[in-house]
Amino acid sequence: MNGNEKLSARAYWAIGMMLFALFFGAGNLIFPAALGQHAGDNVGWALFGFVLTGVGLPLLGIVAMGYSSCKDVEELASRVHPIYGLIYTIALYLSIGPMFATPRTGTVAYEIAIKPFAEGLHMNMEPIFLAIFFGVSLWLSISPHKLVNRIGNILTPALLLVILLLIVKSFITPIGGYPLPQPAYGDAPTAVLQGFLDGYNTMDALASVVFAILVIDFVRLSGATNHEVITKTVMEVGAIAVGLLGIVYVFIANIGATSVERFGLFDTGAPVLSTSANYLFGDFGQIILAIIVLLACLSTSIGLITSCGTYFHKLTPKISYKLYVVIFSVAAFGLSMFGLKTIISAAIPVLMLLYPLTIVIILLALINDVFGGRRCIYAWTIGLTMISALMTGLETAGIAPDALEGLFTQYIPFQAAGMGWVSFAILGFIVGLIHKGLVSENK
Repeated sequence: MNGNEKLSARAYWAIGMMLFALFFGAGNLIFPAALGQHAGDNVGWALFGFVLTGVGLPLLGIVAMGYSSCKDVEELASRVHPIYGLIYTIALYLSIGPMFATPRTGTVAYEIAIKPFAEGLHMNMEPIFLAIFFGVSLWLSISPHKLVNRIGNILTPALLLVILLLIVKSFITPIGGYPLPQPAYGDAPTAVLQGFLDGYNTMDALASVVFAILVIDFVRLSGATNHEVITKTVMEVGAIAVGLLGIVYVFIANIGATSVERFGLFDTGAPVLSTSANYLFGDFGQIILAIIVLLACLSTSIGLITSCGTYFHKLTPKISYKLYVVIFSVAAFGLSMFGLKTIISAAIPVLMLLYPLTIVIILLALINDVFGGRRCIYAWTIGLTMISALMTGLETAGIAPDALEGLFTQYIPFQAAGMGWVSFAILGFIVGLIHKGLVSENK
């Protein structure tokens, strides 16, 4: 294809489906199901907020990377400072890779897809399953150039098919009506806000700036070389992926909302799905759910291992990509043995730090031309954002000084809700603009 031409329809489909599968982990099923249960007849308003963060932010992340012309996340983050770019990128990859997100894919797959069938056995099947799970992830991650074919053309259609079966059956055999919402979703404004916050749980905004690099590489391999064509294509492919995410969220949330009348409220979305699947399909329902979760978790695991292996190989070329893939797969297996609850608990403080920094760098990249790409804008905005984000991370970890925590909570808007970084980001941007007007153009 000529560098200025568009991709073929087949290439669009394959890359878009690959990206959807990379994003779509088990959490993307669990969280909208739980949201539906608690939102009740306000599920539509809650979904509006959820889609803004669970769909909108990942799309912005993909578009920002395509628009920035940066070869990777480190180059984008280095607009703040090269040292910051390196530290931030390593922390991001380790968080969505071997430390938290990748081990979680295996433990979630076991908890939902395998454990219900293994309860009658007199042996612990978890180590065996996790070894097989990460062994398969390793095998499928060894050759990254085959990723589009393996995921986009094979795993994703299978994943969508079993989700479609669940959705269609829920309309043929309605579970129940819509209950009254829980207090956090009591009226339209509060439902939208709570849904907005719930969308953070997917963590897809963090992964978007990483997965976008894979998409850009595949677009270039398909023949696109012109920057405008690449940016437009990445945006369109991203829209396909997050559009599918949004559609699935709507229907899964509806299943959650209509399940309360018959089954009552659950603590998480996992039993919502398993109970609903059993009701809709009988004994076969749990098998269908197991297939959905296994495919979703495996697809995400492959994408995370591949992305981490690619980045760290570029960082230290003396270590081969394949060796990194082996290292990260083994590390994910080892950490997954600590169990799902421990992994989630350990990840929360780190995510409370990284999420605001990621959102801000995405937004700055999108408006880069407005302020001429000046480093002082990036530095001031990220620097002040980090103050609040770091404080929130310390609070979540339970190690923040009491006096300082009380000061932040009392005087910083929305700090108690984990959104205090917004005020700091706005202040940092304003200070950066003032700095820009006072110093020479190269700073």
